Amino acid sequence: MMSPTRSASMKSALIWLVMLICSITLAVALLLSNYLNYQQQQQNLQEQLSGLLEIIAINAQSSLASNNKFREEQRLSALKSIPFIKNVHIYQLQPQDQTLTFFASYNKADTGPFPPQFTRVSVLTNPVSNKDSIEQAKAVQFDNQLLGYVYLRASTEQLQAAQRTQILITVLIAFAALAISYLLILKLQQRFTAPLSTLLDLVHKVARSKDYQVRAPSAELQEFNLLNRAFNTMMDRIESQLHKREQAEHEITLLNQSLEHKILERTAALKESNQELLNTLATLHKYQNQIVETEKMASLGQMVAGIAHEVNTPIGLGVTASTLLQDKVHDIEKAFEQKKLTSSQLERFLADSKENLGIIYRNLERAAGLISSFKQVAVDQSNDSMRQFNMQQLINEVLLSLRPNLKKTLHKIKVDCPTALMITSKPGPINQILINLIMNSLIHAFDETTTGEINITIVLDNHRCYLDYSDNGKGVPEHIRKRIFDPFVTTRRGEGGSGLGLHLVYNLVTQALNGKIQLESRLGEGIQIHIDFPVGNVSPTKLNN
Repeated sequence: MMSPTRSASMKSALIWLVMLICSITLAVALLLSNYLNYQQQQQNLQEQLSGLLEIIAINAQSSLASNNKFREEQRLSALKSIPFIKNVHIYQLQPQDQTLTFFASYNKADTGPFPPQFTRVSVLTNPVSNKDSIEQAKAVQFDNQLLGYVYLRASTEQLQAAQRTQILITVLIAFAALAISYLLILKLQQRFTAPLSTLLDLVHKVARSKDYQVRAPSAELQEFNLLNRAFNTMMDRIESQLHKREQAEHEITLLNQSLEHKILERTAALKESNQELLNTLATLHKYQNQIVETEKMASLGQMVAGIAHEVNTPIGLGVTASTLLQDKVHDIEKAFEQKKLTSSQLERFLADSKENLGIIYRNLERAAGLISSFKQVAVDQSNDSMRQFNMQQLINEVLLSLRPNLKKTLHKIKVDCPTALMITSKPGPINQILINLIMNSLIHAFDETTTGEINITIVLDNHRCYLDYSDNGKGVPEHIRKRIFDPFVTTRRGEGGSGLGLHLVYNLVTQALNGKIQLESRLGEGIQIHIDFPVGNVSPTKLNN
């Protein structure tokens, strides 16, 4: 958890800031003033020492030239009136060996003798400050001849005492200035922070009681007056926004109540509509099943009509042959009764009888075959039981039942199926699937084509039968293809199309045969339908093909 941020009040920050600025300013100013004053006093002292040293050196010329030590001692004794002079030495240069000897000196009464500075006088031409004294030396010359040196040592105690007094006065002045500044700052911060405190109290009041009607009073300072005006403007806008929000909330409440009422009404209406829809769906399913059965019966009736047409031909030939034979028998019987029967006439009768009986037999046999095939197809269509059957024979029986429809067109049907393929499945659904697919192509695919081609391919693999059906008709539009297996979907609405053909095919494949169906088609490129369904044990005869 993060620690709360430390904050300082504006009052203390203002005091500390102003006091810090005043302190730094006073410190810099006083230190600079003291330093410059000290430097000035030190420079004045050095100038006094240089002037005094010049006077002593001039006076010492005559004493060194005449070697009069007594007179020089008297002159030096006059320096006791100058309190800061501590020691004065006069050294004489010996012309024989160019060495310095002590000539005369002055020592302050409370200061003891100071050691000679023979080796240093030549380098003390400029003042040298020590801890508590200043030293300086000057060469004594006469007519450009070096006679000796004057060494002077002065005390800086008075200078330091004056400096300490100056520092004390400076510190007192600084404290007084800081105290006055502090009092002025307190007065100034009260003027600055009082409006802020008032505004802060108003903000706390708004935060605690959420009273947005409070307003800040006018302030003496222009900046705080502008701040108070901005605060008042903000309160006005907040109050206006709150008022608008209350109005909006009230309107939303009314709208919600209205919406709830409408939702209840719509819910009741929706329940009623749903119930009506369920009733309609139930009725629709009822009629749909009836229509599907009707479609199957219509298909069966169509097949019956085809079989009847096919059976009518051999029976008609048989009737014609039997009628002709009956006439021949009547003629022979009449000739026999009149005793006019000749051998040639009997031989011709026997030959005609044999021929007519052959015609009758062949046509009756053909009619019996057709009736047997029709009986098997009818049994298969009305029975969904599984049995073993020949796949090619089943297809041929379907094509035979549809011959009356096919005779009216020039379309060709090509079947690619092993001749002896025996499978165990439900022949009835397969029969109905093939009839519906072929009739669908005749009605929809080739309605504008004089010649068309239908291909039926049967392939058996791993106990599954793959039935591929295709035609080269006009294909299926995109908007129809997506829902081609839905009930009542047809492109010939109002022209006799029920829209249940492929829906029946889909149900027969997926439910009766427990298989799968897939349709592929593009407009103008025909249709391809892939069906596969499981089969039982397959007869080994299929391997012979």
